[in-house]
Amino acid sequence: MDSASPSYKGHRYPVEVISHCVWLYFRFPLSFREVEELMLERGVVVSYETVRRWCLEFGQSYAHGLRRRQPRPGDTWHLDEVFIRINGEQKYLWRAVDQDGNVLDILVQNRRDTAAARRFFRRLLKTTRTVPRVLVTDKLRSYGAAHREVMPSVEHRSHKGLNNRTENSHQPTRQRERAMKGFRSVGGAQQFLSAFSGISPHFRPHRHRMTVTEYRAEMITRFVIWDQVTGVAGLPTAA
Repeated sequence: MDSASPSYKGHRYPVEVISHCVWLYFRFPLSFREVEELMLERGVVVSYETVRRWCLEFGQSYAHGLRRRQPRPGDTWHLDEVFIRINGEQKYLWRAVDQDGNVLDILVQNRRDTAAARRFFRRLLKTTRTVPRVLVTDKLRSYGAAHREVMPSVEHRSHKGLNNRTENSHQPTRQRERAMKGFRSVGGAQQFLSAFSGISPHFRPHRHRMTVTEYRAEMITRFVIWDQVTGVAGLPTAA
């Protein structure tokens, strides 16, 4: 088992079952009950509550493992924020991607003021352990104020139409938000979206840029990485 894979001590189900359930839940707009049904069709009896616990316990770990395998972030970062409804209240989802569309980090916050922008900037620097050459945002003034305080040496480009990469990156989250009928708490939203933004994009290569052969080869590579991150690749094979 890969040294970076999580511990499954105390779990009676095989690693392959756990990782497959987590993959189903974060990759497709499925409920826990629908994952339970799909596994039953394959002859695996597991309750939706068990699937939920696995996603809570291993989702973040899998996402971190995938992020560690990603190449160094690009030098141009695109930032954007959108509102989301959490238990009927409006909150904000902050997201950053590089010029290749790779998700750098997300953060759910109550506001979109300068303090919120500053908090997100500092989190990004800590998470990526690098400093961009260019920062691209919309015209929200909070970005400019936070930029001058946290990243004054970084070029800041502020224009409504420049950060389409980030806006496009929000689309899978919107689809999942609708499927889940919203989030119930800020902590729950942050936990789910942090894992979701690490796992889902891994299985969403830029298919429109590839031939069918290239796409299939890329997906095979990504499934191999998934098996390595989750620990499935380190299991002994049957003779």
